[in-house]
Amino acid sequence: MSNVKTKEILNQAVADLSQFAVVIHQAHWYMRGQNFLTLHPKMDEYMDGINDQLDVIAERLITIGGSPYSTLTEFAEHTKIKDTPGTYDKTMKEHLEVLISGYQYLRQLSAEAITITEEEGDHVTQDIFIGMKGETEKTLWMLFAELGQAPNLG
Repeated sequence: MSNVKTKEILNQAVADLSQFAVVIHQAHWYMRGQNFLTLHPKMDEYMDGINDQLDVIAERLITIGGSPYSTLTEFAEHTKIKDTPGTYDKTMKEHLEVLISGYQYLRQLSAEAITITEEEGDHVTQDIFIGMKGETEKTLWMLFAELGQAPNLG
C-alpha cells in the first residue's frame, strides 16, 4: 500500500488546523458587540475542537510513518488558510464570516482526503477525515444559522 498522498494530505491538515486555531483565537480576542457573551466562550469550544482534530491527525501521520509539521514556520509555509492582522473594527458578522470561510476550506480538504485515502486504501485515516468532515459541517450549519442563513451543504 502506497500512502504518499495520504501522508501529504495529513500534513496539509496539520498546517491548516494549526493556522485555523490561531485565526479562531484572533476572533476570540478581537470580537466586540452583540452576542459577545455567547460568542466569546463559543470560540474556546471551536479552538478546542480544532486542536483535538489536530492531535488526532498528527498522531495518525506519525502512526503511518510520517513526520508532522511542528514549527510556526512550517505551518505558515504550508497552510492554505489566510490570516490578517487583528482589528477591533470587524463586526461580529465579519468575524463569523472569517470562521465560515475557514470551516468551508476544511470541509473541502476533508472531502479531498476522503478520496485520497480511498485510493490508497487507508480506511483508518479515511474514517478520521469522515469524522472531521461531519464535525465541520455541523459547525458550519450552526454558524450559518447564527447569521440567519441556511448552510447549503448538500
